[in-house]
Amino acid sequence: MSRFALIKAVLGPIMRLMFRPRVEGAEHIPGDGPVILAGNHLTFIDSMILPLVCDRQVFFIGKDEYVTGKGFKGRLMAWFFTGVGMIPVDRDGGRGGVAALMTGRRVLEEGNVFGIYPEGTRSPDGRLYRGRTGIARLTLMTGAPVVPFAMIGTDKLQPGGAGLPRPGRVTVRFGEAMEFSRYEGMDRDRYVLRAVTDSVMTEVMRLSGQEYVDMYASKAKEAA
Repeated sequence: MSRFALIKAVLGPIMRLMFRPRVEGAEHIPGDGPVILAGNHLTFIDSMILPLVCDRQVFFIGKDEYVTGKGFKGRLMAWFFTGVGMIPVDRDGGRGGVAALMTGRRVLEEGNVFGIYPEGTRSPDGRLYRGRTGIARLTLMTGAPVVPFAMIGTDKLQPGGAGLPRPGRVTVRFGEAMEFSRYEGMDRDRYVLRAVTDSVMTEVMRLSGQEYVDMYASKAKEAA
């Protein structure tokens, strides 16, 4: 049994009791081949719930601090996140974005599922912010379809993204797969990249019901 299967078998029932996830549209995720899951990001537990509600293992980029903690808690977090598919990347340096993009490309070219939050960081206030164009570059470079998804209610269980989450019900809603083969070979055209990204974010907004803000979440945090 793989570590991913073990984690789902052991922690899956506990998390289902805690969060009682209602999963809608999971049939839109292809059973094999590369696919990008792109959704909103409300709080820390999003990255714990998403891998556990998908039948296929979801690989995603995470802060390297999640796997470098000390003591028993640090080792447990590292075991969990690397087990469910997190790939640690130092995103603070000037080459962090390039490293994340190349990691995602490798995951997809190996025929796997790659999860991404196009906003780039957690929403500071529950609204949906402008997507960064890395999602567009990934789908155009690899030809992988994009399945949009929405986390609903996770921020109510873990306000501010810190501390232990409260028990409650969350919904994970997946939309129909989106493909952008008509833009093949145009992954360096900034207008195409923006158009593709905005079309994905429009679907995420429709699925989540969030208010949309046409600015980057990181800028909103800096201005707060």
